[in-house]
Amino acid sequence: MARPTLVRLLSLLLFLTPLAIAATAGCGKNPSSTSTGSRSMTINGKNRRYIVRLPNNYDNNRPYRLIFGPHWLNADYTAVDGGSAPYYGLRALSNNSAIFVAPDGLNRGWGNAGGEDVAFFDSLVKTLSDDLCINEKLIFSLGFSYGGAMSYSLACSRPEVFRAVAVLSGAQLSGCSGGTAPVPFYSQHGVRDSVLNLSMGKQLRDNMLRRNGCQSKNAPEPGRNSRQAPIKTEYSCREGYPVTFVAFDGDHVALPDQQGNDAGPRSWTPAEVWKFFEQFQ
Repeated sequence: MARPTLVRLLSLLLFLTPLAIAATAGCGKNPSSTSTGSRSMTINGKNRRYIVRLPNNYDNNRPYRLIFGPHWLNADYTAVDGGSAPYYGLRALSNNSAIFVAPDGLNRGWGNAGGEDVAFFDSLVKTLSDDLCINEKLIFSLGFSYGGAMSYSLACSRPEVFRAVAVLSGAQLSGCSGGTAPVPFYSQHGVRDSVLNLSMGKQLRDNMLRRNGCQSKNAPEPGRNSRQAPIKTEYSCREGYPVTFVAFDGDHVALPDQQGNDAGPRSWTPAEVWKFFEQFQ
């Protein structure tokens, strides 16, 4: 009887070990009074602001997903945290399974001069991990335009931290410092984008296709002003590192409808991004 019992114990330990490794130092702790709402920290002598939103009935023994939502140009962190589709519509779909954070860029953007914005995210991850129960293997970033550029920059410079990123009509504006490590990548772009040309979004996609070891594949696009539905292309890549690209007939829009109009919470985008993030457990 001793041997079966030992086998069961070893099996249980093997099952629990990955969970223990994934849980941050904040698990088991009561969150501090500064763990939710609008907060700030000093990075390299500069005041940096951010907003934290905990799930309802937050459980300090449950490792949650952590999702960052950097804002677009000439906006601030309140724009992502508020409006009709907070956190690009993902908070409404999360079913209280994630902690959401809206960081604030300097000068209402993400210039990332000298890597200062990456350093801000490094400090955010450390501070939040020490105070809250987070699954350190399930950290994500999602942004539109300049916020998408910052999410892409994080994929380049911190592939060991971010499990996946999503870029909504972005471009390489915040740099891409780092090696060639793979990161799961979702992106979408309007074929009529008059702010950041479609070719700029394809540049990001193509770089991630190379990093993720994806097979070459034709990615169809709807015609300009065709009112055709968005076209999604899913690539065959290295296991665990998928790439998805969606082209839509629209301009520079974060949350478009089927015809490319700004649709806010009625957009198809939140469901597509949430599906992409949710595949990682």
